[in-house]
Amino acid sequence: MHGGAQYGQQYGQYGFIISLDMQGSGSIPDPDRPGLRKRIYRAAEDAFAQAGLGDARLAQEDRGDGILAVVEPRRPEALVGEWTEYLHQNLRRINRELSRPLRLRAGLDVGPFTPDRHGFSGTAVDLACRIGSCEEAKAVLSGLPDAPLLVAVTDRLYQDVVRHGGRWIEPEHYRRYVVRIKEGERYAWFTVPGRGAPPPAAGDGDSGADPDRGDGPDSAPRTERGAASGFRFGGVTVKDQGQSFQGNFRDVNIDNRRGGTGPGAAS
Repeated sequence: MHGGAQYGQQYGQYGFIISLDMQGSGSIPDPDRPGLRKRIYRAAEDAFAQAGLGDARLAQEDRGDGILAVVEPRRPEALVGEWTEYLHQNLRRINRELSRPLRLRAGLDVGPFTPDRHGFSGTAVDLACRIGSCEEAKAVLSGLPDAPLLVAVTDRLYQDVVRHGGRWIEPEHYRRYVVRIKEGERYAWFTVPGRGAPPPAAGDGDSGADPDRGDGPDSAPRTERGAASGFRFGGVTVKDQGQSFQGNFRDVNIDNRRGGTGPGAAS
């Protein structure tokens, strides 16, 4: 897997960023918080050990209702596939003890980070936190009340690791969303372990409206925008290599979106 080799060359500067956050933490009564925090750590720590990553963490911070960690980039598939699945199974087991289930969102990215005496920082750190706590991720998990976990990965991590597959990594179980975060609109890929690909974004048949701008590695490339949503010239929209089109050419109206039925259909 080329992504792992690339990151290994930058060992010490690069790492996998994990932002783990509790769904609905604002509604948790104070007396219940210590017990839930203990269970978050239990689920995550056990998953690290089960995936063989117990000694792979370079840094970790407590986030009150979650965890922020950096893991060595030596085994990409172990983190994206094995760790997330073990975390899912651990949450299922823990939730059998609870009347109110513990539900988490995990944001994942890979990239450089800078440690200091207060913790660590970097663009990849910011993106992992943002996509894990974005409104789109919260809404998807809220719509699946029986699911204990949502995993969100950046477009960079999806392209470098997820799309190649691997042990317990199933690319077809991810769906691409456009998320609106502080840095602007970005692509992120969501999966719900045990459920497969989550439903499309509200009001969209695939993965949300494409961003209008952005030139970073996790922004929406213009070529992908054209492929995803068709292209326009004048008043004409073309989709799927011309299999679906509509528009107005001077005095001729064309609407061939559904097999040419209806007034003005072109043959």
